[in-house]
Amino acid sequence: MQDTGKKMRVLFLCTGNSCRSQMAEAWTRHFWAGSIEAESAGTKPKGLDPLAVEAMQEAGVDISGQASKGMDAVNGRHFDLVITVCSVADENCPLFPGAPKIVHAGFDDPPRLAKGLMSGEEAMAHC
Repeated sequence: MQDTGKKMRVLFLCTGNSCRSQMAEAWTRHFWAGSIEAESAGTKPKGLDPLAVEAMQEAGVDISGQASKGMDAVNGRHFDLVITVCSVADENCPLFPGAPKIVHAGFDDPPRLAKGLMSGEEAMAHC
């Protein structure tokens, strides 16, 4: 990234904006706060996943204050890069002003993988 003094604006997009995109937003802020402005949203937001909060807390990153947001929260805003982290978001990615670069980096859905597991420890392994 060229040093122009301006932060790169990145949006992480998934379906529920409950786990994957929330974690990606937080990790980006944690590691690149000085050079990247990160946000996340979902095509069908369903609330912040408690296991994602717990997993990030164990890693030393607090996301408990983040909220699950829909596309209406970011519509019309400029991003330099949009990263879809699930195939549904990739297939339904809207157009953004300024035609940002759109990259798909798919990850399995931890809440879906953890569904039906007997223990919290087993479920946490997916986060």
